[in-house]
Amino acid sequence: MKANAWALLALMLGLVLTSNAVSQTPAAGGPTPSLPGAKVEIIGLEDGAVIGPKTTIHFGLHGMGVAPAGTKKVNSGHHHLLIDTDLPPLDQPIPNDENHLHFGAGQTEVELSLPPGPHTLQLLLSDADHIPHTPPVYSDKIHVTVVEQPPAPAPSAQTSPPLVPHPSPADARLYIQSPVSGAYVPATFTVRFGLAKMGIAPAGVDKPNSGHHHLLIDTPLPPFDQPIPNDENHLHFGAGQTEATVTLPPGRHTLQLLLGDVNHLPHQPPVFSKPIVVNVGMTPPSARPPHGHHRRRPHPSGA
Repeated sequence: MKANAWALLALMLGLVLTSNAVSQTPAAGGPTPSLPGAKVEIIGLEDGAVIGPKTTIHFGLHGMGVAPAGTKKVNSGHHHLLIDTDLPPLDQPIPNDENHLHFGAGQTEVELSLPPGPHTLQLLLSDADHIPHTPPVYSDKIHVTVVEQPPAPAPSAQTSPPLVPHPSPADARLYIQSPVSGAYVPATFTVRFGLAKMGIAPAGVDKPNSGHHHLLIDTPLPPFDQPIPNDENHLHFGAGQTEATVTLPPGRHTLQLLLGDVNHLPHQPPVFSKPIVVNVGMTPPSARPPHGHHRRRPHPSGA
């Protein structure tokens, strides 16, 4: 009897563990692909932190760009903050309620007000239609405790040194291989990056004479003494990609490449391409009838 009881107990325990493992395995997301290695995180807040009733939560995204809801731009998405809840179904639109906060304008932070007590926080990225990508991009769930008076931060023994740009060879060159400036392209097209005299290394990999690409769209070069912004006008390719498929609205757009180091900081001297102009979703002049040209109508008499 005892042997049978132990066998039954072991079987039940195995079923429970198997059930938990299955329930914690995330399903595939929706139809929009994410880039390999893309990562989202809550910046500056550790698991188990004690915070005040009003705390600013900063969102971090690596390997993809931020674009507002409704903007169908490849390799991009917008943030959702999950509060006191598990991941929703990953092949459906993310709910919009007090436990699922949407940041469809492309926000990368929020001042959060929570009642005192324990809470959980987790970020989940979605596409233009609020559906998670495939594979889904979400952060670890962290636990925080909200108190009326958070403890004062301990004095730091030393201040973190400022970021120092990595040097680049004087003859390094960055350029857009295709399309060429002035090209007429469809709404979705591929931009190919070219780099000479330096190598490609993913973001976070500190390797001399190397960096990773950033594609600037319809924006001037950012300050060279600060990390390159990460938004719909500054697309990061921290996985080391050398091309990107871009979707833009009809009209004239400017494209420019800027190389970033391990910390997304431009090198010294900075390495950037010449800006180019592309005509998206427009008809080339050669395909239009000449200005003022009209087809001659046949004379009624046939002459």
